[in-house]
Amino acid sequence: MLILGIETSCDETAAALVEDGRLLRSNVVASQVEMHARYGGVVPEVASRQHLLQIVPVVEQALAQGGVSWEQVDAVAVTYGPGLAGALMVGVNMAKAIAFARRLPLYGINHLEGHVYAVWLEGHQPDLSPGFPLVCLVASGGHTDLLLMEGHGRHRLLGMTRDDAAGESFDKTARVLGLGYPGGPAIQRASQGVKLEELHEKLPRAWLPGSLDFSFSGLKTAALHRARALGITETAASDTARQGEGSPSGPPAADLKDRDVTALATAFQESVVDVLVAKTLEAAAQTGARGVILGGGVTANARLRERLRAEAGETPVFIPSPGLCVDNAAMIAACAYYHALRRPPDGYDLDVVPSLKLGSL
Repeated sequence: MLILGIETSCDETAAALVEDGRLLRSNVVASQVEMHARYGGVVPEVASRQHLLQIVPVVEQALAQGGVSWEQVDAVAVTYGPGLAGALMVGVNMAKAIAFARRLPLYGINHLEGHVYAVWLEGHQPDLSPGFPLVCLVASGGHTDLLLMEGHGRHRLLGMTRDDAAGESFDKTARVLGLGYPGGPAIQRASQGVKLEELHEKLPRAWLPGSLDFSFSGLKTAALHRARALGITETAASDTARQGEGSPSGPPAADLKDRDVTALATAFQESVVDVLVAKTLEAAAQTGARGVILGGGVTANARLRERLRAEAGETPVFIPSPGLCVDNAAMIAACAYYHALRRPPDGYDLDVVPSLKLGSL
């Protein structure tokens, strides 16, 4: 079954072709990072307009890259939430138009569930080995959720952020430190080569005892106050953004002369990683999960991947390659295959749900 996936929940216009939920035939992502970097974050109206410009050529490129004609496509899948309302509408309307014109079944997919299925695209089959249940950490700019995957389409919410998501905190802290946007890669670059035993900065961790929930708002505020105490100003951060240094290929760690910035960035990263790793492994222990799956842009962080694999013991850990951690349409198509096996397609009344949740309490 060959499925065309479409993803436009935030600032990536993406289309992909996936066969039988696992075989990646094409994966096209048109990123808007450089466009939004000047603002220090995603501007919803700008993102929506850019999706309108890119959606048709991106879909055409996905078919060309896969060497596929329309007659070979068996279904269309699209993210219908959560995400930015205007951005979601572009993808959903494109998918409905294709499904109507080509008489193809249409599947609306939860963006968060899509992140879970990215690991199936890399040769893993966690549903077969080690089998369910599986603990899933989905960490991105807008979400930090812990889920128990008890089967395909069966997710139980174990914990979520009570305030800021991990990715949002990375972005805002990086802006305070003048490291640019997006914040996750910028802070990781600044932290490279730092020896933790020599680190003179220490930031708090919100453990929330007795809960698998997360909280990063206090950490973000603590980093802001510490930055101001060290004379690191937000004005400098704004200057950096205006000069265009906030792109993904921004200043390497070796060029960051301010050791206070490097130390604070490292301390912030360690605080986030400590909590994410501890809560995820605690969830696995409490539920008797047979394995752990990671997904979402934050899980591309090298320190998080290293720590979780090192501390998981004999519990298998499945993490997509960094390119599949970030938003993409391949994960949406992969997820849709398992939807198609167990439920009828959606109708043309499919609508966007910007605040869509995943998992029952």
